[in-house]
Amino acid sequence: MIAQKRLSIATRGRGTYDISRDVEQAVRESGMTTGICHIFVHHTSASLILCENADPTVRHDLDAFMARLVPDGDPLFDHTQEGPDDMPAHVRSILTNMDLTLPVSDGRCALGTWQGIYLYEHRTHAHRRQVTVTVSGE
Repeated sequence: MIAQKRLSIATRGRGTYDISRDVEQAVRESGMTTGICHIFVHHTSASLILCENADPTVRHDLDAFMARLVPDGDPLFDHTQEGPDDMPAHVRSILTNMDLTLPVSDGRCALGTWQGIYLYEHRTHAHRRQVTVTVSGE
């Protein structure tokens, strides 16, 4: 059996957005108790991460690392049509994940104790991001 739901996530700009509840709701609505949950973001300047959910400094440190690794306005990049964060956002999304695959057990995502599912917005301005959650199983 397969169920699919499209989520629309509003962002306020660069940062991480906890979508764990939205994904868990899609899994519950699927009615499946055992299987796989696949999550896919439909954008090239946002990504998905499985990350620490208890201490927000982990995500802050991740942002600081990405800023050092792929800084906005780096003269290395020619692709700047939408501003100095354009190409860095694409690189950051490639370095992280466009999709996640998680096990479903007992009707929910089988996450670790301190794991959360996050949409990682790499652009500095607000966007509305589309995420598809596909649940397959029984």
